[in-house]
Amino acid sequence: MFTHLQPRNITGFAKAETWENPAMAFLFDLWGAIPIQRGEADTNAIRSALEALKGGKILAIAPEGTRSGHGKLGRGHPGIVALAHHSLAPILPMVYYGGERLRDNLNRLKRTDFFIRVGKVFTLQFPEGKLDRAIRNEMVEEIMYQLAELLPEEYRGYYSDLSKSSTNFIKFV
Repeated sequence: MFTHLQPRNITGFAKAETWENPAMAFLFDLWGAIPIQRGEADTNAIRSALEALKGGKILAIAPEGTRSGHGKLGRGHPGIVALAHHSLAPILPMVYYGGERLRDNLNRLKRTDFFIRVGKVFTLQFPEGKLDRAIRNEMVEEIMYQLAELLPEEYRGYYSDLSKSSTNFIKFV
């Protein structure tokens, strides 16, 4: 993403432990990554992400909060909904698959084919009143199904049943 989206500035979250390695810290600082404490509501990371969006940067995030080792979608977390709510930024669904074989293929000096697919830009339409947990969860499910639709069936994981997909809160741009 970094190379293909130039000259637009791009940033994203990276686990805070990454900065424990000086070489990785240097690279992630150079790339402008945002350190995030996993497993908690990291308000500093959220503030940094909102500032990046306000400054015109593209924010790349994995709504699942991590990369899976098997390449299949895991359950999404509602943090993306909070970011979209506070920033009103459009969402561009983008998936990457095939890279789960990279490590094994490197050991065998074998090429790894991977793929990137991009969907349609959309915004979330927020209801009047309080954004309760049930609504946030429904919204993240809609976002995750947009990602699942871009993936081959074997990569859809938790979101394999596309008949459950809805767009009640999605407005395509």
